[in-house]
Amino acid sequence: MTTGTLFDRIIRGELPSYRVYEDEQVLAFLDIGPQSAGHLLLVPKESKETVGELSDDSAAAIGRVLPRICRALSKVTGSPHYNILLNNGRPAGQAIPHVHFHVIPAYGRRSEPGQGLHTDWRPGSLGAGEGERISAGIREALANEAGPGGS
Repeated sequence: MTTGTLFDRIIRGELPSYRVYEDEQVLAFLDIGPQSAGHLLLVPKESKETVGELSDDSAAAIGRVLPRICRALSKVTGSPHYNILLNNGRPAGQAIPHVHFHVIPAYGRRSEPGQGLHTDWRPGSLGAGEGERISAGIREALANEAGPGGS
């Protein structure tokens, strides 16, 4: 009996995939339910549900590979436009509990199906008091976090 997420099974080669890039730390493959032609997923081989749980090494590997994947995808699809999407946790829309970045090419008119990611962006507002409170809290949390190598 195999265990782990769907992505763990793809990483281990137990499920078929259209792999486009692989090294010791990450795997990129085409999404089988694409928003547009060329929609792919970049996953760390480290099986963690959220970005905050990743080791610094896995996070750095994603950061190193993501721009290369985007350049290659743009070259192949002919579209220099794309969305990079991460749903971090079920309340944020994450369906598979394994970190995964979607790279979704955008073509022509966004309102047409299969042309890219469709979003309904509804911006709110940030008051001065709330902005200061949140930014101060983040600065403090970062100052208290372990240095390179993570916790």
